[in-house]
Amino acid sequence: MASTNPAPALRRKHRRERLRTLGFLSPWLIGFSVFFGYPLLATVYFSFMHYNQIEQPDFVGLKNWTYVLTQMPLFGPALWNTLWLVVVMVALRVAFGLGMGILVTKIKSGVGFFRTAFYLPYLAPPVAATVAFVFLLNPGSGPVNKILGAVGISAPEWFNDPAWAKPSLVMLSLWGIGELMVIFMASLLDVPKEQYEAADLDGAGAWAKFRYVTWPAITPIVMFAVVTGVVQTMQYYTQALVAGKLASGVSIGPGSVIQPGYPDHSTLTVPQLVYSLGFQNFNTGAACVLSLVLFVIAMAVTTLLMRKRAGLLPAED
Repeated sequence: MASTNPAPALRRKHRRERLRTLGFLSPWLIGFSVFFGYPLLATVYFSFMHYNQIEQPDFVGLKNWTYVLTQMPLFGPALWNTLWLVVVMVALRVAFGLGMGILVTKIKSGVGFFRTAFYLPYLAPPVAATVAFVFLLNPGSGPVNKILGAVGISAPEWFNDPAWAKPSLVMLSLWGIGELMVIFMASLLDVPKEQYEAADLDGAGAWAKFRYVTWPAITPIVMFAVVTGVVQTMQYYTQALVAGKLASGVSIGPGSVIQPGYPDHSTLTVPQLVYSLGFQNFNTGAACVLSLVLFVIAMAVTTLLMRKRAGLLPAED
């Protein structure tokens, strides 16, 4: 009696499994292709084209790249401001959010009130929060400078001073730290209490317990906060644009063109420059080059942070 060959049946089974897997993955594959893959390929394509969004694209080779990397006067300041915000803003937001999370978890009474009070500023829309913050820090009529002047402190001009504009944006970001506080608070409450009890029996102090018990338990959350913070800050646009425009005192009317970066290009970021080039000057090719440069930097920084040697995650055995 001839033996039955199982190979065709196995192939059909594997094909059905692959089709089933593709079926479950299809929503993600479609979303990735439409909202990431195609825009990325289109950005690469238009970076080699002269395109004003009206006429047909005209191939110009590396002219857009040469212009952006060697001839554009605002590329350097915009890149510096963006990287400065990534380093300073992300570091302070993570440290401040972790500190607030620890503070809320240590409070014995009124936890709900403090948790709500610290979280509420995060719920404010970015434009409304920026408008309120610029009003508070207004050099002439803002209540902050009036209070500082009443106690004899010479207050800075905040958003009207190039040296203080970026620190003012950092203060605005710290004001809306509520989401990081809640994330860190949840991770801190998830640390096993038995480990703290064992540390108490060993005579460990507050710093030793944080270093050897709390920190190893929350490092994945810290990693998440740092990576997402870097990605978000690389796209920093709305708050810097609104703050600079309000501080400049220039009224916005129909058809007016907003020149970002006030004062003295100190709040100009790469996303603002991308918008200005692409949608105000209709230089789509140069805007695509800037977008790709920003994408490459974000990917490089994220890859560096994700490596174990970055020191944020504990080494695996």
